[in-house]
Amino acid sequence: MTDTSGETQLQRAGAKLALLPSLLAATVLFLLMAMTFFDVILRSVANDPIESATELTRLFMAIMVFSALPVISWRGEHIVVDLLDPLFSRGLARVRDVIVNLLGGALLLWPAWRVWALADRARNYGDVTEYLNIPQFYIAYFIALMTFVTALTLLARGIAFIFAPHLVQKGQSPALDAN
Repeated sequence: MTDTSGETQLQRAGAKLALLPSLLAATVLFLLMAMTFFDVILRSVANDPIESATELTRLFMAIMVFSALPVISWRGEHIVVDLLDPLFSRGLARVRDVIVNLLGGALLLWPAWRVWALADRARNYGDVTEYLNIPQFYIAYFIALMTFVTALTLLARGIAFIFAPHLVQKGQSPALDAN
């Protein structure tokens, strides 16, 4: 179903789904920036840095990267090397995009499963972070979950290239846009 602007209900729903992980990534980026600012100030002025800054930076980076990954994957905004794109016709580019997305999605299922197993092990062992004693399994489950969501996103993107290429945002495949 399409409204007057040409945007489908599915596209609007996708934009709403992307909002939560995008807001999470943006919030964590802001917290990381503020923490780094105060760490530098405290280190320079009072010679007393935030002891857990390195630990928090690791946690914040993981949250930021893995919350943004499904959104970036759906939009096709990964860093790409497009040296061979001129060799692909419009039809071959579509086939390539289907294969790359389906293969990438399928391959990401294994790391998601393995990280989930590592999270279970961390929970069973009671592993915690060094300074703040935060249970490590929380972040590991988050990474596993978001990797799984990213895998499903890439699979959906590959299927969309087959059955509904208009649902895949324009500008996401250089070869498709050039023709």
